[in-house]
Amino acid sequence: MRSFKKFSKELSSLLGERKVVTDNDILAAYAKDETSDLSAMPDILVRAETTDDVSRTLGFCHAHSVPVIPRGAGTGVTGGAVPVNGGVVLSLEKMNRIIEIDRENMVAVVEPGAITSHVQDAAKAEGLMYPPDPSSLDSCSIGGNVAANAGGPSTVKYGTTKDYVLGLEFVLPNGSVITTGGRIVKNATGYNISGILVGSEGTLAVITKIVLRLIPAPLFFCDMLIPFPSINESVDAVFSILNHRILPATMEFMEQDAIDLAAQFLKKEMPFPDAGAHLLIRVDGVAEDEVLAVIEKIGGIAGVDEDAIIIAQSSVQQDRVWRARRCIREAITAESPVFLAEDCVVPRSKIPEFLVELKTYLESKKLRSVMFGHAGDGNVHVDVLKGDMDYALWKDGLPELKRQIYRRAIALGGTITGEHGIGFIRREYLSMALSPEAIELLKRIKQAFDPKGILNPGKIF
Repeated sequence: MRSFKKFSKELSSLLGERKVVTDNDILAAYAKDETSDLSAMPDILVRAETTDDVSRTLGFCHAHSVPVIPRGAGTGVTGGAVPVNGGVVLSLEKMNRIIEIDRENMVAVVEPGAITSHVQDAAKAEGLMYPPDPSSLDSCSIGGNVAANAGGPSTVKYGTTKDYVLGLEFVLPNGSVITTGGRIVKNATGYNISGILVGSEGTLAVITKIVLRLIPAPLFFCDMLIPFPSINESVDAVFSILNHRILPATMEFMEQDAIDLAAQFLKKEMPFPDAGAHLLIRVDGVAEDEVLAVIEKIGGIAGVDEDAIIIAQSSVQQDRVWRARRCIREAITAESPVFLAEDCVVPRSKIPEFLVELKTYLESKKLRSVMFGHAGDGNVHVDVLKGDMDYALWKDGLPELKRQIYRRAIALGGTITGEHGIGFIRREYLSMALSPEAIELLKRIKQAFDPKGILNPGKIF
């Protein structure tokens, strides 16, 4: 291939000089995402502003067999936006418009760089709701959410990103622009191309416009924080609540090590600091009295003294009960900048068995861990901190550590990732979760979309 210096000049002529960047100081910011201990420099950065920019960039790179790495806000934690093979980082951060909130059809039309919380706020202003709420919603982009099929605490009631994508405009690696779906709820016309692209981690096409399903916004919501002596008892309460035909908007748990770390980071004592686990529940609905009645019923089902339950209705109270859960990732990074972040999924009933056995194993290896996550859907976050361990020893032990975690999840009927994706850091373990036939089918889909293999190479496979 020709030199990148000449290539960048030709790309600048095609797109305009201000959209093509080769300055190393700027490129360094695009060499990493939020993945711990992973970076790789791109050769060129393209800041696309239109679908035509994306199409021209892909077409030109395709003609010269140059890798292209799509990038949203860079908040992923599996290396999905890291240019591990060099090439062109195609940033969509400037394509951030909320084009329309269509109240009549209850849809939002947005560009991929739109920040998730901004889309939620725009929907809320029209009495509507976009439910997916990843923990980084104030900084992550909708395009990245679609690429990873992001979830969040509200998944237990409302589902993940895939449940809200009605249509897409996307660009194939050769520069062709295709539209699928639209402002319609039902669509049985051909294969579900949108469904294939959701969760494809930027390996099949570059999404340039998204049509999202919105729903009527609940008028009231209330939070409650319930302490339990152990993880087992907190998860037992989850079963009981769901078996009573109550479906809260969120059901989040934090085990004691997570509570302690959050308190240390915030420099504030947490409510019920001696609890073995906290269960954080949100109930929403159309009427305040109905919501409060459900809250009261949950309190009775939980089997915890009502004086030991915090009920949060005001924004100040809600901020207090959510503070620890929201800060946990930041707290982990502050405590140990190098750490392993896993988001396995197991059946809800298997959460205690998974966590207790895994915690025992990690402690036997003198590894500090922090566990929290979505009790309502079985998506468990297990973060293992390097701390003061020798770096070479830590790196040498990571492959076996990952295998131990994944093996336990799979043995319980789960899988290796629920919402973060495979990306770069889990690609070597895909065969633990999928059969050779399933992986071969995925590779054939990749080949159909991207026969030259230029789009986000080194990811998933």
